[in-house]
Amino acid sequence: MSLRLYNTLSRSLVPFAPIEPGHVRMYVCGMTVYDLCHLGHARSMVAFDVVQRWLKASGFKVTYVRNITDIDDKIIKRALDNGETIRQLTNRMIEALHQDADALGIERPQHEPRATDYVPQMLSMIGTLEEKGLAYRAGNGDVNYAVRKFPGYGKLSGKSLDELNAGERVAVSTDEGGKHDPLDFVLWKSAKPNEPEDCKWDSAFGSGRPGWHIECSAMSCELLGETFDIHGGGADLQFPHHENEIAQSQGALGDNTFARYWMHNGFINVDNEKMSKSLGNFFTIRDVLKAFDAETVRFFVVRSHYRSPLNYSDVHLQDARGALRRLYTALQAVDAAHVTIDWTEPHAARFKAAMDEDFGTPEAVAVLFDLASEVNRSRSPQLAGLLKALGGVLGLLQSDPTSYLQSGAGVDEAAIEAHILARAQAKAAKNFAEADRIRNDLLAQGIVLKDSPSGTTWEAKA
Repeated sequence: MSLRLYNTLSRSLVPFAPIEPGHVRMYVCGMTVYDLCHLGHARSMVAFDVVQRWLKASGFKVTYVRNITDIDDKIIKRALDNGETIRQLTNRMIEALHQDADALGIERPQHEPRATDYVPQMLSMIGTLEEKGLAYRAGNGDVNYAVRKFPGYGKLSGKSLDELNAGERVAVSTDEGGKHDPLDFVLWKSAKPNEPEDCKWDSAFGSGRPGWHIECSAMSCELLGETFDIHGGGADLQFPHHENEIAQSQGALGDNTFARYWMHNGFINVDNEKMSKSLGNFFTIRDVLKAFDAETVRFFVVRSHYRSPLNYSDVHLQDARGALRRLYTALQAVDAAHVTIDWTEPHAARFKAAMDEDFGTPEAVAVLFDLASEVNRSRSPQLAGLLKALGGVLGLLQSDPTSYLQSGAGVDEAAIEAHILARAQAKAAKNFAEADRIRNDLLAQGIVLKDSPSGTTWEAKA
């Protein structure tokens, strides 16, 4: 296998080989469903959608798990503020998540576990950690993980315990009887009197709910086994979330490696700051889709390397739309033949080499543009078919080219065709001034006419 990927754990590019030959097991941290998904979530979903697509294109069977966090402090607060149950809120947000992901061409994972369906597995893991002396019951009713008792803590982030700071969701308890150490994190949160009943579970540790970190450890091990191939997520999850997952899972299950390869996608930035709800500088996927078509948004993400920061702006999305339209224009000009990709063909070989080097989508997209140039020059149905097939590996170029190029015009197609007919009649009568007037009127409406020996076609202006 020629695939290499960047393993955060070793901080290096390494050859990839799954535990079970021919079968890749991958877990990616999903969304906390208290609000609509923003473009930062889209970046992660698209990045790992491309990963699993390339693994399948490379001949692997892929078992892909992307979880849903459906119990959390923010979820409880939002449900109470809205006057609805937690289940009503999370069901609604999960449906919105699916609508957004489907629009972006993101294939559904094989498993999409909800945290609340795996509480027994979480409690079992917490019990094992307590038995091994890695967890303790605090005076405030919580059960916490004793970080300094796990020798390998810090290996993912590459820092010593003294260098690490308590990050998001690792707040130090000021209550008497809380955490023994600032880096300790909660495994089981004791129920509070003012919390609704639908966020409480009975347990040997008292009524409460799981902490965030234990959720992913329990779900991944239950669905993929104690050791699996790839664990992914956003770069912001490297510490503390993924570090804590390693401590919990290896602490409970022994010295077995939890995940062999760790992958982290870069942030989407706005004015050089990470896009996030906490900073208030986020754009929801559906708000962006009001101004740009979904394939443009996907292309905007795909043409940058998944580990690189990606700067968001309307200008960048407009540039992505124009670039994508150039690819579709090549496909519009030639009827694409049905092609089974021959990976020894020079363009396909370059594409494969790019993707095999840590999923190098920028270079792979460059191959698509080279192919489009060849299609424009040669008018080859085979090359057009290869362009479409390689685009499909990235989840691109599968729409009808004419329909895509005409999309977004926001005008009556029948009226456009009537104008085209009127212009043809004016040209036949040698009334070229009228023909030019019709063309310019349509252009003012965002409609571009294209004349060819076979007739006149139109598309929406980029």
